[in-house]
Parts: sequence; structure tokens; C-alpha cells
Amino acid sequence: MHDLKSIRDNQDAFDAELRRRGFLRSASEAIALSDGERRSISAELQILQTERNALAKQIGQAKREQRDTTDLEAKGAALRAAMEQLEVRLPALDDAVNDGLETLPNILDPEVPDGADESANVEQSRIGTIRNYESPPKQHFELGESLGLMDFASAGKIAGSRFTLLRGDLARLERALGQFMIDLHVTEHGYTEVSPPLLVNEATMFGTGQLPKFEEDLFKTTDGRYLIPTAEVPLTNIVAGEILDLAKLPLRFTALTPSFRSEAGSAGRDTRGMLRQHQFWKVEMVSITTPESSADEHERMTRCAETVLERLDLPYRRMLLCAGDTGFAAAKTYDLEVWLPGQGAYREISSCSNCRAFQARRMNARYRPAQSGPKPARPDFVHTLNGSGVAVGRALIAVMETYQNPDGSITIPDVLRPYMGGRSLIGRS
Repeated sequence: MHDLKSIRDNQDAFDAELRRRGFLRSASEAIALSDGERRSISAELQILQTERNALAKQIGQAKREQRDTTDLEAKGAALRAAMEQLEVRLPALDDAVNDGLETLPNILDPEVPDGADESANVEQSRIGTIRNYESPPKQHFELGESLGLMDFASAGKIAGSRFTLLRGDLARLERALGQFMIDLHVTEHGYTEVSPPLLVNEATMFGTGQLPKFEEDLFKTTDGRYLIPTAEVPLTNIVAGEILDLAKLPLRFTALTPSFRSEAGSAGRDTRGMLRQHQFWKVEMVSITTPESSADEHERMTRCAETVLERLDLPYRRMLLCAGDTGFAAAKTYDLEVWLPGQGAYREISSCSNCRAFQARRMNARYRPAQSGPKPARPDFVHTLNGSGVAVGRALIAVMETYQNPDGSITIPDVLRPYMGGRSLIGRS
């Protein structure tokens, strides 16, 4: 959400910023027109109310002097009718302003490169050595089905397309990955583990920017709740409506949860395997901090996600997303893309975003800055950040493809062996 006063005072600059996101017309024009009309009506109402107050005094004086008040009361009725005609127009104008603000994305960081889509994203770094294989590496679904541990047919029978059923050692490996990640973020990176609700209300979805723009991507229950598309939603909303103590910031939360997405716009994309699912596990990181420290917190969070891939010895690269590929609520986003030998390509496994005050305004999440004078400082909006730390399903894919052996078995990475009962290999069930 944007500050209306800031738009009002800098409309041309605001529109220029949103043109970087592909808004070819004035993004604020309709909002400015409705806001201008609303302010004009409010000013007119104030004038009429002042006249009405003065008239009420005249009527009272006339009655005390036992003079005829017919004309004065008729004038009062006319003023009241005029005010009612104006007041009835305000709710629609309020809705027009709010609806307009709700659908506008965040302003981009100046460092975000221009570009219409992912082809304009900029590689920042590349870490790890891509392995050589004796024969062309297989994709994860070929390996999983050959091992008898990845069952798409049964998942389709039970739930439909874009679901996977894992058995035995692959089910355990997926669980091991999630446990490893959550342990790393809690014990080494200082995040507080949270077990949040998986069903949330409409206000919570609105707070982080999923509603109203992305409703088609969500699963909604019959009682008006939504399955979370990411733990970012409940974790960020922990501070909704709060005024936080400066001494408690930054707050850092992490959670290992299933996530649910309709994948409404992905028809025909990644239809084989586990890359794009309706249900998947993910470790999420969320930070709540001050405006002055959010840029540093963004770098720190991204390093936490990178550490997961480095401990697993998975080659990856860091990408700075361009204007056209940056998410609705984000001001700046780094994507981490892991190398998948079976595809021969880098694929996203984590997105780490600085949303600045955009979500905080929607949630009314604030903190009280340090006092610099005799009076307490006025509350200001916090900055919110979120990042995958990382997507468990995609990490499973990367481990399977990276650690595959010529006989189709999969070597278990060293850091996961304590979670796998000390075992070093997954073979055919």
C-alpha cells in the first residue's frame, strides 16, 4: 500500500516509477481524480457545517426572543439536504481511492534493473562447481520412478494433476531436508521457529499483498479462509496492528510448512515431475526491522538461504530481478537459482525480497523510533522482508539430480546423513 499524501505531492514522479513496472498510462490518475473530488466534497461539507452551526445559534436566539423562526428553519433544512446529497457520494469515492491504492505494486529500488521479464535479470554471482557425469544425467522424476519411490499415478488418482506421492527413503529425504534447514536457521542464523496456522483470513492475505490482486492463485475454503501460499503470510502478519519497541527489532521468524498454490497461470509449464506443484513444503524466513537497516537485513537473509545450498554442496547463482520480474509487494528481490543437471539449467529455489513499508502500511504494523526530544517519537512503519530458506521440494529435486550415480542410486549429502539414520545411499526399494 502507498502513502496517499506522497502520491498527491509527487504524482509525476510516482507514475514515472510505476512505468518501470509496465504501467503505460498514469497509474495514479484515477486515484488522484477520486481523491480530489473527495477532498473537494469534504471542504464543501465543512463550509456547510459551519453555516449550519451559525444558523443553529440564530434559531436559538430567535426562539429565546420569541421571534418567528420559519425562514431560518427552512434554510436549515436546505443546508441539511445539501449536506446529505454530498455525504452520499463519499463512500463510493472512498472505495475508488482505496481500490486504486490496493492494486498498485510497490515502488522499485533504484538498483533494480529495467526489463520486461526474466530475460533482463542480472546475475550477481555464481557459486559451486557443476559436476561431470559418466552418462547424460537423468531428471528427478526418472530417478524417482526408477527407484520405485516417486509415484505420480497414485497422487493423480488421489488428488489430480500437480501432486506427488513420495515413498520410503525419498519421503524421509524430503523430511530430512526440511529439518536440516529449519535447524540451521534457528541454531546458526538466529531465527525464531514458528508453527503458524495454515488457514488464514482475508485480512491476513490482504496484509501481505496476496489479495485482492492474486485471488485466482489461492485456494479458498467454503467459510472464507485461505490456504497459505507461503508461510510469509502468517509470519509477517504476526505484527499486524502492532506498535513494536525499537529495542526488540529486528524480529526474525522461520517456519517449515506446506504451501498451497493453484498455479493458475502455469498451464503447460513444468507438467512433469515436482517442479511446479499445488502442494509443497518450504522453509520460510521473515524479518521485521527498521527502515535504516532493511537493506542490510536483505543481504543477510539472502546469505542465510545461500548457506543452505552451500552446506548441501549444490551449485547455484544469485540473480537480481529486473523491474518486470519483481513481485507485486517487493521493492527489490534476489532469486537463488540452483543447477539441475537433469535439465541442464538453473532453476529458482529461493526468492528473498525487501518489501520496505509496503506490507506494513497494509497491516498497520509500526514501531516507535528512538526519542530525540522531550516528546516521544511518533510511530513509523516497519520494513518487512521475506525469503525462502529454501523450497524443500526443489531442494529434493536438486539433491536427487546432483547426487545421482550411474546405477540410479542417490548419494545422501553429508549434512543430511544424521537425519537419515547415518545412511549414505538411497537405492531401489
